[in-house]
Order: sequence, then structure tokens, then C-alpha cells
Amino acid sequence: MKLKHLIILIALIVIADQSLKIWVKTTFTYGDPKNVFGSWFQLDFIENEGMAYGWKFGGAWCKLALTVFRLGAVIFGTWYLGRIVKKGYHKGFIICAGLIYAGALGNLIDSLFYGMIFDKGMYIEPGTFRQIGYDGLAQFSSKGYSSFLHGNVVDMLYFPIIENKKMPDWVPFWGGERFTFFSAIFNIADASISIGVITLLLFQKKLFKHHYEPEPDPAIETNITVTDETQVS
Repeated sequence: MKLKHLIILIALIVIADQSLKIWVKTTFTYGDPKNVFGSWFQLDFIENEGMAYGWKFGGAWCKLALTVFRLGAVIFGTWYLGRIVKKGYHKGFIICAGLIYAGALGNLIDSLFYGMIFDKGMYIEPGTFRQIGYDGLAQFSSKGYSSFLHGNVVDMLYFPIIENKKMPDWVPFWGGERFTFFSAIFNIADASISIGVITLLLFQKKLFKHHYEPEPDPAIETNITVTDETQVS
């Protein structure tokens, strides 16, 4: 696979991810879901500190550590993608690595810059570490809601295929409780990472193979003059 094709793939994912995030951020009310195809596919705008699928990670220092770690991962990933393309790794492996990289880059952009370019954003309540939303629509502003490295990741994709159903009483531990499947709210970047990782796990024996360029046999130099009577063994 050529490097330029991989760059195009990554760029398309990041552009789609950021376009949807900015549209949702500036046109949706925080925490107000809207049906897309019935109730099983909704756009439900929320923000999180940077973990995939809205998982919580802790306070401001944990948020900063996560952003710095993701930045380091993207820098390393840039070098690694160039290496596996040059080494001729399996095309499927390169695509999966590109999907993971694109997802990490998409969420990193939120963490790096969204706190600086939008006037409103979710914040963490001191002491309780609860995530607090906001009223009204966010707008682009030179006075951001936070600082560099402290932006929130925007999530919106919600697929409650089975929503608020009662678990059968005979089920151990959760019998009789209400549940929703699938309850996570995520974005295109999260989906890109998940697809890349799951595909690698399912097809690792095939995808982890790569092709090395055969090295030419070294030439053997000799000062012996070869004639019809010379035997070379």
C-alpha cells in the first residue's frame, strides 16, 4: 500500500469526524437527543474528558495526562505508519493501523484546541468530579471555555437498539434491573479506533504477516583468472 493512499484515508476520516463534531457542537443543545432513524439511532450531544465512548477518567491532572499521552501516541504513530509502509507490511494491517491512528488524531484535536476555540463546554465539578453540561448553543470564540490541552471530546452517535428493558428475573446479579443495549455514546474517531482494533484481533494471523524486500547476494571478488582448466568448487 502506498503512503499517499494511507494519508488520504486518514485525512477523510479526520475531516468527517471533525465536521460532524463541529456541526453538532454548534447546533445541538447539550444532552438533548434527536432521533435519526427511529429511536434506535440518535444524535445525543455530550462531551467527555477524552476517554473513548464517554468513559470518565478523573480530574484536571488526569485529563492533562491523557491528552499528553495521546499526543505522544500520535507522534509515535506517525513514525510507525511510515515504517510499516516502507517495510511492506500486509495491506490490511496498514489500513487497520491507519484507522487507529486517524481515530486517535481526531480525538486529540478536540483535546488540544476545542477548549480554546469554543465559548462553552462541559466542566468537572471540583470535589465530586461530576461532569456538568451547559445551557444554550456553543459558538466559536477567541475566549474559550478552557485552555490548550484541556478541551473536551465531542460525542454524539447513540444506538440504543434495546432501550430501558427489564432484565429477566432468572438472570444472575442483574435479574429484574433495567438495561439499555447499546448505551455508549461515541463519535467517528472512536468507531475508527474500534474497527481497527477489532479487525486486528479477529484476523491477526493473516494481517501481521509482512513482506521483506529480498536482499541481493553479495558479490564475491577474486583475483583468480578462470580458464577452461580452472575448477570452481
